[in-house]
Amino acid sequence: MSYMDVMKQLKKKQMPHVFLLYGTEVYFIQKIKDEIEKKLSIDSENYATYDLTEIPIQEVISDAETYPFFGDTKLIIANNPVFLKAKPDKLAFEHDLDSLVRYIENPVDFSVLVLIAPYEKIDERKKVIKQLKKHATVAECNPIKEYELDNWIKNMADQLNIQIDKAAYETLETELSTNLNLLENELAKLAMYVGENGVVTKEIAEDLISHTVNSSALRLVDTVIEGNLQKAISIYKDLEKMKEEPIALIALLAFQFRNILRIKLLKSKGYSQFQMQKQLGVHPYVVKVALTRESKFSLERLKMIIQHLANADRQIKQGKMDKELAFELLLYQLIRNEA
Repeated sequence: MSYMDVMKQLKKKQMPHVFLLYGTEVYFIQKIKDEIEKKLSIDSENYATYDLTEIPIQEVISDAETYPFFGDTKLIIANNPVFLKAKPDKLAFEHDLDSLVRYIENPVDFSVLVLIAPYEKIDERKKVIKQLKKHATVAECNPIKEYELDNWIKNMADQLNIQIDKAAYETLETELSTNLNLLENELAKLAMYVGENGVVTKEIAEDLISHTVNSSALRLVDTVIEGNLQKAISIYKDLEKMKEEPIALIALLAFQFRNILRIKLLKSKGYSQFQMQKQLGVHPYVVKVALTRESKFSLERLKMIIQHLANADRQIKQGKMDKELAFELLLYQLIRNEA
């Protein structure tokens, strides 16, 4: 089941007695866990957490089958079920999977067992997983796809009773990508600023959201497009406060401009966005971002920009110029169209 399906089930149906949450998206796992805890209203005496790299599953099952001292229901969280992976980790003890299978087939009605497997994939050929899929609620909690991001931003904005300007969507996507936890936190911050039924503009988003180093490199690319030297220096000073070295920033800019150049060349040959992604072996979002920028540059200017980046990198590494001064001069050269 998907994350959304499980959340709908939790809101409408009776609580299942066994869950398997697997995948690398911590946001989904935490939200489902929070919803289970909220619905059960468990007190600390009936809440237990185990690490299955340290405790065998048979001990967890024994706890689940022990009647609660207080209240009607026990909640047991079992993390890291390595036995669900295709190549399980070697441990100092053995997991009795037969006891788990028996429990899955006939769980007690006074306990809720939640297995949390933070792995991208599980070995679906295994008997225990087949039984989990047959008798338990299994939720795949892997990261969302890039094409799903707009809908997630809209859904979260709707829940917060705010609107997002079309121009602000790209800023949010660029800065936060598919990090849903960060996205939720930043949208909550924007909602507090604009108030109920308020509108988040691109300017508000750029001013308020927490910038990452990679996204700041993209913002520097945009200042080159805009010819805005003052903004470029401001972004650089923010990055200085984040202890980012000019050499690293040059490398990030070089990565962005090389991608723009490669995308421009592939586009001229008639490649589709999907073909570009396959050809370059990069994330689809990298291609999407480069496509929004390539038309702003000629091939000649892109080649000269990359040459300026290489020259600045060499001057700093050879000690011919102070690194901060070299980077500010580089920004001046790029933006004043001396590239």
